[in-house]
Amino acid sequence: MRWENLADDDAPSGPARTAALFAADAVTTRTFDTPEFRGITFHEIRARSIVNRVPGASRMPFEWTVNPYRGCSHACVYCFARKTHSYLDLDTGLGFDSQIVVKVNAPELLRVHLASRRWQGAHIAMGTNVDCYQRAEGRYRLMPGIIAALRDHANPFSILTKGTLILRDLELLKEAAAVTEVGISVSVGFLDQELWRTVEPGTPAPDRRLDAVRTLTEHGIGCGVLMAPVIPFLGDHPDQLRATVRAIAASGATSVTPLVLHLRPGAREWFMAWLGQHHPHLVRRYERLYAEGAYAPKWYQRRITGQVHELATEFGIGPARRGEARRIPAASEPTRPEPTQLSLL
Repeated sequence: MRWENLADDDAPSGPARTAALFAADAVTTRTFDTPEFRGITFHEIRARSIVNRVPGASRMPFEWTVNPYRGCSHACVYCFARKTHSYLDLDTGLGFDSQIVVKVNAPELLRVHLASRRWQGAHIAMGTNVDCYQRAEGRYRLMPGIIAALRDHANPFSILTKGTLILRDLELLKEAAAVTEVGISVSVGFLDQELWRTVEPGTPAPDRRLDAVRTLTEHGIGCGVLMAPVIPFLGDHPDQLRATVRAIAASGATSVTPLVLHLRPGAREWFMAWLGQHHPHLVRRYERLYAEGAYAPKWYQRRITGQVHELATEFGIGPARRGEARRIPAASEPTRPEPTQLSLL
């Protein structure tokens, strides 16, 4: 395993990548013989840094990220982060799902970083590479320390997750939201149970994720929904979009933001293999739709966005504002959704 070549999660590949984030002799490999972790190997490391700068060419609407894990047991077949496992000579398919790198010193590293005079208190995004509330978090409990550090330094942050485990940290999130801007988004791209079981096999069911949205909202933490991915020919029928947006609205979500499936290298190969196994009749259609690269054509993206916008208006919710954070309102402040610019978070 090529630990010595591991670089920042959001850094580009190739010669320009940075030096290793930790020494090879700092890795401890563990397995746990419990049902929830069976078949998963954890590589515990003491990282050298934890706050990563997003490359300037990225489409992401944020500049800094924290990723306490690499690899993800959610096993989403379309996950764009799969390519990062190849930097370790690990498989981007099953290896990404079952070989999880755990940065066990993430909370303490973050505290040191936030206390530095050079740090200007910029927004930090989490859950943008792999899910910080995947199954491993139930054992390693890195997020409470991370959120507490951000709270103590009043540093704005956002979290994107498919994991209902975020509810464990509800009180910490409320404390943080009282002193800084906190943005929470849950990813729910569709409701179809059969599609969920095959394309996102390690995640909580979509209705459970929407229950988490409801709970967060009921406790004063506004929560948006990233309707992602909208999967062409499998989750994009108008009736499917309507049912999904209706359920998102019923959960009390403050916003809904659609994002069409994109297939970067690493994810593309794994997704197309899955498609050939489960929906072989769609392979040629996907090859045509994604012939120009990782993203679906603009006309298709505009069509999906327009349909979701119309449904969101019908059901009384709007898209998220770029960079917008959700805070617990004061008692005198009314809460209402505002239709605004689309963004990832």
